[in-house]
Amino acid sequence: MEFSRYSLSLNEVRLEPLQPHHLPGLTAAIADGNLHELFLTIVPAPERLQAFLAKALADYQAGLGLTYAIIYQPDNTVIGSTRFMRAVPEHRRVEIGFTFLAQRFQRTGVNTTAKYLLLCQAFEQMDCLRVEFLTDCLNRRSRNAIERIGAKYEGLLRKHMQMRDGRIRDSVLYSITADEWPGVKQHLTFMMQNPPTDTAAR
Repeated sequence: MEFSRYSLSLNEVRLEPLQPHHLPGLTAAIADGNLHELFLTIVPAPERLQAFLAKALADYQAGLGLTYAIIYQPDNTVIGSTRFMRAVPEHRRVEIGFTFLAQRFQRTGVNTTAKYLLLCQAFEQMDCLRVEFLTDCLNRRSRNAIERIGAKYEGLLRKHMQMRDGRIRDSVLYSITADEWPGVKQHLTFMMQNPPTDTAAR
């Protein structure tokens, strides 16, 4: 199980491994909705994007993950980010998360397509046994989005992490396993052909 630094694309969405030239676009995406100020999400403030990039590259070098810029292909605009993270190669397990989208692209088909691309990569190229998703237990919109793509609820992690405002967050754990992937893939394909109301998961 290893991460390959090449782009993934489908329909109007392209995922490019995050590089310095993506940061101005990410700054604009975060400003669209002031995403870094939202209570229930973890989005870097624009002035923290250099540290965000450095951490992404360090995680890749350590074999722990790979961060992507989300590109809207019709106008080649950076509209957000998503990543593989907390990889455990010996157990063929990885998490998909830290996803955020410019406000104007939330509740569209972008997040579904991005998740489809990452899940195809995880199960069909990286030979994962399990893909995990974690989100704030209070973030009902994110939980709905994760459940809608077909992930199964596994439990509540109490006092799991501290948010930047000092709140101690309980996290909800979801997963998709390799044996479930064919059915989930069929479900996601149908969703992309019949786009539902969508939102960024995380």
